Amino acid sequence: MRRVGQKIVLIGLTLFSLFGFVGYENIVKWRVNFLPINRVSHPIKYVRVEGVFQNLSKNEIQTAVQPMVTGGFFDIDIQEIQSTVALLPWVDSVNVKRIWPDTIDIKVFEKIPYVRWGEDSLLTEQGTIFTPLQMEGFKGMTMVHGPDMQQIKVLEIMKGIRIALADHSMKLSEFYINDRDAWKIKLSTNLEILLGRSNQLKKLQKFLKTLNVLKQEQIEQMALVDLRYPNGYAVSWKVGLPEIDWKSIANPNNQ
Repeated sequence: MRRVGQKIVLIGLTLFSLFGFVGYENIVKWRVNFLPINRVSHPIKYVRVEGVFQNLSKNEIQTAVQPMVTGGFFDIDIQEIQSTVALLPWVDSVNVKRIWPDTIDIKVFEKIPYVRWGEDSLLTEQGTIFTPLQMEGFKGMTMVHGPDMQQIKVLEIMKGIRIALADHSMKLSEFYINDRDAWKIKLSTNLEILLGRSNQLKKLQKFLKTLNVLKQEQIEQMALVDLRYPNGYAVSWKVGLPEIDWKSIANPNNQ
């Protein structure tokens, strides 16, 4: 019972267990101690779980499902199993069906995180927010913050900003939109850019164009760029670095 790229878990319902590991497939099988069933002569012997899992634990699914599959083949509430598994943080979608005469088949599709949503949650590319039990493995992902119920809008804006920055070999680390619709971005170099509440993308594009006259080491000396001015921007520089000769930059032919 093998499928390429899938983990198949066979879960039986008993007081005794036998664990086997074969290649990349995890097979967990319990010998069944049959419980008295008055109306059905075919008790469930196996629960089969299929899916490609990167973050979802088979133990989570087993723990969620086991109390609901102790009845007979026709007594099992398929909708209840499906609803319960769907509530697990990493589950994107689930399909449950009976297989005659003694098996329940559960096909699970796992959520794929696209960015972090705040400190404690993740966001899929489709705009679904979910909060896993562990966040340690996702600290390197771009983090976005935004108003409640606005995650899809924030995500689309973030994608445009990330592309604009990538064109200038810059990497977005964090993107914020506060409740007053003011934008702020932070790069992987820790440079922060304040974009204000109006014409944010236009301001960012103008700023990026001005970088063409600066050397890379001068760009790396920037600590904060404030683009909230109507006709320019202000720069705060990192402490302890040599002062930039702006006259030579403004008049390079006079050097």
